[in-house]
Amino acid sequence: MKFSLIVCTYMRPDPLLKLLQSVQLQTLYPDEILIIDGSTNDQTTRALEKANCSNLKYFLVPKEARGLTKQRNYGIERVEKDTAVICFLDDDIVLEPDYFQELLKTYEVYPEALGAGGYIIEETKCDFVGYDYKPKTAEFYFDGWKRKDGTRFVMRKKLGLDSDCPPGYSSLYSHGRSVGFLPPSGKMYEVEMLMGGVSSFRKEVFKTQQFSTYFEGYGLYEDADFTLRVAKTGKLFLNTAAQLYHYHDASGRPNQYQYGKMVVRNGWYVWRTKNPKPSLDAQLKWHSITLLLTVIRFSNTFTTSKRKEALTEAFGRTVGWWSLLVSKPK
Repeated sequence: MKFSLIVCTYMRPDPLLKLLQSVQLQTLYPDEILIIDGSTNDQTTRALEKANCSNLKYFLVPKEARGLTKQRNYGIERVEKDTAVICFLDDDIVLEPDYFQELLKTYEVYPEALGAGGYIIEETKCDFVGYDYKPKTAEFYFDGWKRKDGTRFVMRKKLGLDSDCPPGYSSLYSHGRSVGFLPPSGKMYEVEMLMGGVSSFRKEVFKTQQFSTYFEGYGLYEDADFTLRVAKTGKLFLNTAAQLYHYHDASGRPNQYQYGKMVVRNGWYVWRTKNPKPSLDAQLKWHSITLLLTVIRFSNTFTTSKRKEALTEAFGRTVGWWSLLVSKPK
C-alpha cells in the first residue's frame, strides 16, 4: 500500500529533525515525505540539510497558506497521484520503529476503514485489572484497564456531567474523552474522532472533505471537526499498537489567554459539528461543563506552580464564553 507522510511545521527545526530521525528508523518507510513549512525564517531549511532523508520534498508555503489546516490542505494537493493513504504527523513527535507498519495493518484488518490513528504513549499509568473490576470514583475504567482519573472528570462525575460515550466519541453535549483514554491493549478500536497530528486517511476521503480553514494558526480542535465529519461517511479506527511519543514543544503555540478563548470558541464549533441542533438538556450540559472547567482553571492559580498561565487561560476561557453571546462561530 503506497503511502505519503505530510508534516506541517512552524518554527520548530530541532523537534522536526528528531521526528525525521525516527522516521528513518521505520520498518516500513513512506513513499514520500512532504514537509509543509510555514516558518518566517530559514532555520527549518537549514535543519533539513542535516536530515539526509530519502523521498523528502520540501515546500515553503506563501503567507496566505500559513496555519495548520491550510498547510495540511496545501500538502494534500501535492501528494503523488497513486498514493493510497496519507499520513499526518505533528512536528514534535518521535515514533516507535514499527509505527507505520502497525498503522497500515489497520487498513488490512478493516478494509472499510476511511482513517486510522496512532497511539500516543502517555505518562499516565494504566493497569489491566480484568473485566469484572468495579472502578472507584477517582478511576477511569475501560475494556479491562484502569487509570487514575483527572480532577475535572472526578468533579464531572459527582455533578452528573461526565461523558456518556466511550473514548474517541463525542456525546450530544460534547466534552467527551479523547482517544488518549483508550488503554495500551494492542487492539484496534472504532472511534469517531482521531488526533490530527497522529492520523492517516485514505486519499479518497479528500475528494469530498478538507480541513476547515475556520481554525486559524495553531488550529486547536481542527482534528475533532474533521474526523467527526469523516465519521459520518464511514469508519475510523485507533490502533493502539501503532505507538509514538508526543513532546508538546512550546514553540509556535499561542499564549495562554488566546488558548483559553480558543478552547471555548473552537469547542463550541466542534460541538455543533456533531450536534447542530442540540436539545435544551444538551445545551445546559455543554455550558455547565464549560463553566466548571473555567472555575477549575481559576482554582489552579492557587494549586499549581504555573499560576500566571492558569489565571490568563481562565480569563481567556471566560472571555471566550461571553463572546458566544455576541458572535458565535460560523
